[in-house]
Amino acid sequence: MEGMNDEVRVRRAATVFPTYEPAPPDKNPMFLEKRVYQGSSGRVYPLPFIDRIAETPTDRAWDSVTLENGLVEVMVLPEIGGRIHVGRDLSNGYDFFYRQNVIKPALVGLAGPWASGGVEFNWPQHHRPSTFMPTDVHIEHGDDGSVTVWMSEHEPMNRMKGMHGVCLHPGRNVIEVKVRLYNRTPYVQTFLWWANIAAKVHQGYKSFFPPDAHVVADHAKRALSQYPLCDDHYYGVDYGARGREGVPVEERPSDFLPAHSGGKGPEYAPNDLSWYANIPVPTSYMCMGTEEDFFGGYDHFAGAGLLHIADHHISPGKKQWTWGNHEFGYAWDRNLTDADGPYIELMAGVYTDNQPDFSFLAPGETKTFSQFFYPYQAIGPVHFANLDAALSLNEDEIGVAVTRAIEGQVEARGENGLRKTWNVELSPGQPFVQVFPNAKSLALSENGIEIAWYETEEREAAAIPATATEPGLPAHIPSNDELYLTGLHLEQYRHATRNPADYWREALRRDPGDSRCNNALGLWHFRRGEFETARTHFEAAIARATHRNPNPYDSEAYYN
Repeated sequence: MEGMNDEVRVRRAATVFPTYEPAPPDKNPMFLEKRVYQGSSGRVYPLPFIDRIAETPTDRAWDSVTLENGLVEVMVLPEIGGRIHVGRDLSNGYDFFYRQNVIKPALVGLAGPWASGGVEFNWPQHHRPSTFMPTDVHIEHGDDGSVTVWMSEHEPMNRMKGMHGVCLHPGRNVIEVKVRLYNRTPYVQTFLWWANIAAKVHQGYKSFFPPDAHVVADHAKRALSQYPLCDDHYYGVDYGARGREGVPVEERPSDFLPAHSGGKGPEYAPNDLSWYANIPVPTSYMCMGTEEDFFGGYDHFAGAGLLHIADHHISPGKKQWTWGNHEFGYAWDRNLTDADGPYIELMAGVYTDNQPDFSFLAPGETKTFSQFFYPYQAIGPVHFANLDAALSLNEDEIGVAVTRAIEGQVEARGENGLRKTWNVELSPGQPFVQVFPNAKSLALSENGIEIAWYETEEREAAAIPATATEPGLPAHIPSNDELYLTGLHLEQYRHATRNPADYWREALRRDPGDSRCNNALGLWHFRRGEFETARTHFEAAIARATHRNPNPYDSEAYYN
């Protein structure tokens, strides 16, 4: 069967792309202390800042590493932040990641240049500060026949060590990304990690979250909406009115016109947020509340799609971003490519379901996790997926796509007790599609063991939670506990315009011996190089903590 005993092959070579070169950086350092970037601090120092890109391309040879196993081909570019540049399904030739045929950065990044396409790995903030900088490279051959291309860096802002290994296994079309994040500094650091997956889109492209996802949120949960059918305003667009009355003629896009507005392609409602062509303005939405491990996108014109799989307890983040299907979005498409057209970003985050949420890394701590991607075909948007298979139950048919060669049984159950079983031989290039109207459940078994299963159920629409609110001014916050936690939140989330020290100082005005606020304020001064002031606060924190107990539960002030 297809995919069996396919060894993984790796090659490293110089690959030439037409490239719009960034100009040399400004020779003067940029101290942008109050700059807001991607919802958090846009401070750029000590990175050099680039503010110009060449207007014409020149051919440039880029270091590339390509993995291939007869099922998929994946190319990484270590010199551009270690990003995946190509992901291609060899069974049908479909580029399941957006394939850029030109390197054309725009001034989107923290330090200037940022390129679209493929998969970008963002850490310790979004976008990756080193997104257009080189990584180290090491190729590792596993005992199981797998090959991993490791790319690593000492990230330029805080000098933590980040590694991601793009791994391909024999006989499977799954790309594994192994991540190792190490805080090599003596201080507690904050970080985020979002894999930023680009997909080529048009009026026939649909992104999808699991069936239990009914609410999506903007950055920092400033706005929320029902999903997939938005019944109100979102990002200033009255989707509720569009759903009831259609899209006004004057608001219809000039390209990628949906069928509901006179174009060609699948039929869908004008207020369905899961279709690229319905969204006219730059828009983010992040899935809330799902207990499933997958999400993805499906190209109805190509009959193919992609899936991201990760343990939702570790990697709950599932997001879509688009520049929008209208003139502003088309202008950004032209800024970022010559002829490859629009894309959306399907982002997968760890330890959070929203941006810009940050997690902590203790001194010397390493966090490890894996994220997985694979292409599939023919079965449409899926209702369940894991690392073995994806299942879909559409109105008239059922579908099963697999990631490796499987001989087994497919069982479907329908209305009035209808049940049917098929013996199947499946592979990544040979999915199972069968007419079976109104299926209620679908299962795939191998050697008598169920490896994928989904059952439909009636789900009530989830109530939309309240949007997030900004904290009050320090003088308006009633308790020292809330003052401490508010300051900690502002520091953890790298707030661009509010100073956490203001909240801790207010707490110390009320209680000069508060141990937590003294320790926090001491660290704030320490990071600024104000060591004597920091020492005074640490000593005050220790004095309160040891007032009755010489061996306090929290001894962080001693460490600091």
